[in-house]
Amino acid sequence: MASYLRGTVAEIDLAAIQHNARVFRQQVGNRVGVMGVVKADAYGHGAVPVARALRDAGVDWLGVATAEEGEELRQAGIGGPVLVLGPSNREQLRLAVERRLDVILVDEAGWRDLNAVLEQGDCRPRVHLKVDTGMGRVGVPPESVVPEWLPRLTGGSVEWVGLMSHFAESDAEDSGFTRQQLSTFLDVIEAVREAGVALPSHLHLANSAATLRYPGTHFSLVRVGIGLYGSEPWSVTYGLRPAMRLVSRVTMVKRVGPGQPIGYGRAYVTTRPTVIATVAVGYADGYPRSFSNVGWVLIQGQRCPVVGRVSMDQTTVAVPDGLAVRPGERVTLMGQDGEDEISAHDWAQWSGTISYEVLTRIGSRVPREYVSQVRR
Repeated sequence: MASYLRGTVAEIDLAAIQHNARVFRQQVGNRVGVMGVVKADAYGHGAVPVARALRDAGVDWLGVATAEEGEELRQAGIGGPVLVLGPSNREQLRLAVERRLDVILVDEAGWRDLNAVLEQGDCRPRVHLKVDTGMGRVGVPPESVVPEWLPRLTGGSVEWVGLMSHFAESDAEDSGFTRQQLSTFLDVIEAVREAGVALPSHLHLANSAATLRYPGTHFSLVRVGIGLYGSEPWSVTYGLRPAMRLVSRVTMVKRVGPGQPIGYGRAYVTTRPTVIATVAVGYADGYPRSFSNVGWVLIQGQRCPVVGRVSMDQTTVAVPDGLAVRPGERVTLMGQDGEDEISAHDWAQWSGTISYEVLTRIGSRVPREYVSQVRR
């Protein structure tokens, strides 16, 4: 942390990510492929370093949201199969084809755009057909697969390598809707077989939660995203490790008397003599303003409440009685310090969101410092 002047740093444990990837590999065995999803800058952890770590851990595929994200991996020299998981327009499809990225088809417009790209060059792109089994977001209707899509996919202009869908609530403990989506996907597979068409080599439906909770959803490939980063409340159950620790430092310490307003809008007023520590982090770093008078940090392993409003670059906390704090003191915003830990899930609860958003909104001005020592 000393190498960064401001002191707010996201420490990324690449060994934890590799450990988590191996947990999923053990779950599915060696006959099922594992896709590590590194979209949104690997959920805020850094796409290129994480992708390299995953490749070293034996992950078969990488998943990105856009062709631009895939190009970043290719420019970094990362090879192997990469699937663009989001719908693509004509320009993105052209880029994907140029960079040897697999793409998904979700509707007629995408098929037209892909054919326009085919007309402009000699290529045979690898495509995955996405079926909407109940998510209601993107994907072709299940009943359209055989009559409308099979003739196109087997006509020779593209290489049909994948059939896929996406779960809506597989993180629920016992989801009847998840089983319903699985049943719909199985019906589509059976319909393709009955049509006398060979299935593509990659059938994939399971995300992180489904991979762990619903073995019947593994098929030939699983797509693992949030689980790689160990930040969901169920991560501990399966031995997954959090991969991000966010730390900062104290910039000022002062003792104030009762009746002292703290921060913008005087949103907090002390009721007794209090030691206030100012921390070099704010909402421009991804530390949510909603943590005002709600959140906690760890200093010397002890919880200190956020008091007053979180501002753009600074946050104030109340120091517990008897804790001697000095400027320059390390502050753990997310992660473990001593026996206590503040998790991404804690952050999500304090701000009424999910850990996915928590991780991806850590600001770009926060340096990522990579650690790869295996924790024993």
